[in-house]
Amino acid sequence: MSLLVKICGVTTPDAIDAAVSAGADMIGLVFFPRSPRHLSLATARSLAERAAGRARIVALTVDATDEDLETIVSGLAPDVLQLHGGESPERVAAIRSAFGRPVMKAVGVAGETDLAAVDAYAVVSDMLLVDAKPPKTTEALPGGNGLTFDWRLVAGLDPGRPVMLSGGLHSGNVAEAVRLTRLSGVDVSSGVESTPGRKDPDRIRAFVAAARSAQGEGERE
Repeated sequence: MSLLVKICGVTTPDAIDAAVSAGADMIGLVFFPRSPRHLSLATARSLAERAAGRARIVALTVDATDEDLETIVSGLAPDVLQLHGGESPERVAAIRSAFGRPVMKAVGVAGETDLAAVDAYAVVSDMLLVDAKPPKTTEALPGGNGLTFDWRLVAGLDPGRPVMLSGGLHSGNVAEAVRLTRLSGVDVSSGVESTPGRKDPDRIRAFVAAARSAQGEGERE
């Protein structure tokens, strides 16, 4: 299976264009007001149109209500809903059923005990994303916050669903992450930014190239 590469938290047309031209498979658009990557529905729709037919659009939400999800699904028609909050397996299953979209559930990982949730979420999700668990600070946002975790914890993880790796990835370490974990894909946000919320096209291209290079090495072994 080809490695999936996702560029998340895209906010500008030049970042969309760079991601698509570099060969990214998925574009993440964030709907979470506390995030510097948060988008209005109108802006998200405009960005998604630039990638239409060339990359899958992922709408990232955090403990969203049914009303919010309905607004996003009807207004954006994303290919995937990414649930990045404290949604229970039951809530994930309900969202997947109600909105008829593939669902990717994020699981925060700091230690081995955090992986206990993987099987329960795999049953009700189409994809999983293992991310660095947020630090316990008031400033921390859901997600990796630019931090990595011990990738050996998820090396070869196979819960019967595609699993993507996130948290602290950038062009300088993504090849190692791909080789070590052998997961289905990689997801980057702050690792390709010049400032919070602002993606750098050159960093996007370098990240995708590094990930693809590592994938190619694995295929030749």
